[in-house]
Amino acid sequence: MKTKLKTCFCLLVMTLMVSSLQAQEEKPKLTIGGYGEAFYTRNFFSDNMYRYSHASSYTDAQGHGRIDLPHVVINMGYDFGRGWSFGTEIEFEHGGAESAVEVEAEETGEFEHEIERGGEVALEQFWIQKSFGKGFNIRMGHIIVPVGQTNNAHEPNRFFTCYRPEGEFSIMPCTWHETGISLWGRLGQWRYEAQLIPALNSNMFNNANWVKNGSASPYEFKVANHFAGVLRIDNYSVKDLHLGVSGYIGNCFNNDIVTNEFSETSPYKDVKGTVVIGTAEFDYKAHGLVVRGNFDYGYLGEANLISSWNKNQNHQSFSPYPRSMVGEKALAYGGEVAYDIFSPMKKMGEQKLYLFGRYDYYDTYIPSALTLTDYQWTDRHVMTLGVNYYPIKQVVIKAEYAKRFLKEQYNDEPSFSIGVAYSGFFNK
Repeated sequence: MKTKLKTCFCLLVMTLMVSSLQAQEEKPKLTIGGYGEAFYTRNFFSDNMYRYSHASSYTDAQGHGRIDLPHVVINMGYDFGRGWSFGTEIEFEHGGAESAVEVEAEETGEFEHEIERGGEVALEQFWIQKSFGKGFNIRMGHIIVPVGQTNNAHEPNRFFTCYRPEGEFSIMPCTWHETGISLWGRLGQWRYEAQLIPALNSNMFNNANWVKNGSASPYEFKVANHFAGVLRIDNYSVKDLHLGVSGYIGNCFNNDIVTNEFSETSPYKDVKGTVVIGTAEFDYKAHGLVVRGNFDYGYLGEANLISSWNKNQNHQSFSPYPRSMVGEKALAYGGEVAYDIFSPMKKMGEQKLYLFGRYDYYDTYIPSALTLTDYQWTDRHVMTLGVNYYPIKQVVIKAEYAKRFLKEQYNDEPSFSIGVAYSGFFNK
């Protein structure tokens, strides 16, 4: 009898242990995480708005220092079961926005609204997903648009520079997020994603950032007179190597709350303003070495007419539109190489110390042959040298020296940055 009781007791203990281990291996239903960055930068050049139009006046400018919180993000997910899940992400850019209402004693007690801090608070993700298996998933809601290397890998531990790589960041929205629908999945060594999202708004384009601001909306809603398609394909067939391509296509003209009916003789009657973006990238990691590269090319149809329309609009003074020329094309390419000098030292554990170098080239304004206006200051090369120290996997301390090289009639723009960033989940 005692033997049977002992046997039953042992079986009960083993069952409880197995159940406990299985519970530990199961993914938590609620996941909470995020990432954030805090940096000090010293710019050894002037940020004055006339530094390109009157470059000789700013040759010996002192520059300035700045402290910034580029991105602080909190994300949360929940698994409802039966393939249904939810995800959301709230981002505070540059410390968020602060405002206050005060009573001014020197102004007859009037109430006054003041902005105390610049910045932005944005809901970057808010979606519901139904998974039918690894090969097919449907995601609906506010989603990340994975066009380009940075949009697909925008967390601070997935690039070495203090700020996001300058080329892609300057010509397209980053991090690009829209409300739409996504179909994605992984089949063997291939991953695909296709999206239907609202198209960009050409009224927001400019010469300094091409179509970057076209995803922004000054309204409480996103205008969607036109829609756009996105496709991304990734391959992992070669060990330690990731290859990816992505693309975007959509018409951007007349995609605003005020739509215009043009006469038969109007030069704008048949303007569509088709935006086409194509990107390619690679990412190699092995033996302490990391090598990444990207290439991005963009084309805007009827750029001359869109520039003319934007420049000649009789917008009111508080209009959010830049009223700027926009290039027919934009180009960005770059790459970075890093080596972890701790990688041969097993005693360093999870600590890593990367020495890296990065090169970027980009031009945010490449006019068509018919355009007489050219802004040569948009053509830039950037060289960056720096270090990334990981005391633990989720935390990185970054420092870098960067120099932006412009055409010879302009002043080069050197800077130094140092700071800390984190990325990870709090309950995994």
